[in-house]
Amino acid sequence: MWWGLAGALAAAVAYGLASVLQASAAGSSPDAGAEAVVLKPRFLVGMGLDLVGFGMQVAALQVLPLFVVQSALAASLAVTAVAARALGVRLGRTEWLAVGVVCLGLGLLGLSAGSEGSPVVGHGFRWALGAAVVLLALARLSIQLVPRRLHGPLLGLIGGLGFGVVAVSGRIIPSLRPADLLTESATYTAIAAGALAMLCYAAALQRGGVTTATAMLVIGETVLPALVGLLLLGDHARHGYTVPAIAGFVLAVAGALALARFGEPEQPVSSAEGSLPNRGSSA
Repeated sequence: MWWGLAGALAAAVAYGLASVLQASAAGSSPDAGAEAVVLKPRFLVGMGLDLVGFGMQVAALQVLPLFVVQSALAASLAVTAVAARALGVRLGRTEWLAVGVVCLGLGLLGLSAGSEGSPVVGHGFRWALGAAVVLLALARLSIQLVPRRLHGPLLGLIGGLGFGVVAVSGRIIPSLRPADLLTESATYTAIAAGALAMLCYAAALQRGGVTTATAMLVIGETVLPALVGLLLLGDHARHGYTVPAIAGFVLAVAGALALARFGEPEQPVSSAEGSLPNRGSSA
């Protein structure tokens, strides 16, 4: 099980560094479309890191419950925050406290993690995942029907739910052997959901309210997969460690939400707080 935890944390590092590159690419072209942003070299390198992270995430999901893996992935915002500091962004006491809270939450999750469940999921469950991707794509296409001030949060939520579908799809992939991956429908569901999620997040970064959009992303990619794993896929904590597991999940997600502003690391440092304001607060 220890290698599953290591894989989840390595995936968080890969995703966190990818976020720095992708947010930088989006911030350098605020008027370009999301499709143009994803073709920028920095975004493409970030996508490469995302692929590495995805491979590690799927490997971790072979031995760990969804609520543990997805909470560990939320720590990618702590990685982004520390990376932003290396690029010259100062972290305030609140940010360092949030990083510590994330680490404490991950420690509790590692202590309480039980094995993943082993339910038999049929074609209906796989079709439901595919239908979820279609519904998310339709929601993305319908975003112009809501007020513009809601675009960032909603795109962030759609992106988070897309990454949640990626996680659930990875959870039900029975084997990492290439032949099995090529014949498993969940593999293609994960690819489609991941591509949609990245497009939505790129668009959310461009449309203001980055802190809110990233917070919605974290909620979408952690809470829903955790519930699916617990209610439908047989995930559970170690016997007698339910309370530490819940506490660890809440702390890890709460710490990540506190670091949501680091979804866009190139913003100027706030002189009052020494931290990173969201795009809507910088004139």
